[in-house]
Amino acid sequence: MKILVTGATGLLGSYLIRSLSVDHEVHGLRRSTSSNRLVKDIDNQVVWHKGDILNHQSLEEAVEQVDMVWHVAGLVSFKNKDEKKLLDINAQGTANLVNVLLDKGPKKMVFISSVAALGKDPETQLIDEDYKWVNSDLNTTYAISKHLAELEVWRGAQEGLQVLVFNPSVLLAKHKDDRSSTMVYEYVKKGLRYYPQGSINYIDIRDAVKIMVKIAEEAQWNERYIITKESLPYRTFFEEIAKVTGQKAPHKPISKGLLKTALFFSGIANRLGFIPVSLNKQTALLSQQNFTFDNQKMMKVMPFDFTPLEETLRWAFDNKN
Repeated sequence: MKILVTGATGLLGSYLIRSLSVDHEVHGLRRSTSSNRLVKDIDNQVVWHKGDILNHQSLEEAVEQVDMVWHVAGLVSFKNKDEKKLLDINAQGTANLVNVLLDKGPKKMVFISSVAALGKDPETQLIDEDYKWVNSDLNTTYAISKHLAELEVWRGAQEGLQVLVFNPSVLLAKHKDDRSSTMVYEYVKKGLRYYPQGSINYIDIRDAVKIMVKIAEEAQWNERYIITKESLPYRTFFEEIAKVTGQKAPHKPISKGLLKTALFFSGIANRLGFIPVSLNKQTALLSQQNFTFDNQKMMKVMPFDFTPLEETLRWAFDNKN
């Protein structure tokens, strides 16, 4: 099978094309300005197409001779100034791809979304695939952009596409990959004292790729799956990183008063090193919330033995491979 992967040079895309290329002919869509740092070792194993999801013509040319598309391209940002870019790339870019597939391309599309697209509200701590989006102060612009993107994908399904939507949680990859999802390691590496009182939902990126590829091969289409291992308190998660790195774990909880101070004084905010790296009202509030994304639907169709967290972290900080 010939499979096109958008965002193939990004973090998740680079792991996906390695997995998919074992049994398939992989095509990758990348912009002319994209770095090949994460894929240079397999660069000659991929049929590359220069293009952009905001450019209809380049999309039409890229989908002409493939049998399926994995749509991974997108922007991850929690900066207020990136609101328009998030909506353009994540929502409009997805709409463009859906329209091209309906018009000229293959009728199978796998969309890599995010658990953020499911939405959050303070009254709900356990979120599964049936959770209905509600407007909430906890929904970042990034979350809104991915939610809108999903609406475009489901519109495509109503108009004839076969779709799969995956909602991965935080993907734990190599520290040296130096992408947004790996910045979570820096919280401990910097020797920061404070930890948020909320929780983190995560999965080893290698496990996530194995699960998603297998589901795409064997499960029914027009379904959504949350892809995650578990939810851990930030304090526990940071302690595990500290064990592996030899750093001192953050040991002081961030109080509501300190959180308000951090929001007011950017210098203090930087020293606290909140996650995500861009601190604003929403990301600060989110870091103090306890949410669990339910993986039971995924586990029913694809029982899986997850990589232990300590093993994931040792791999993540091993620069030998």
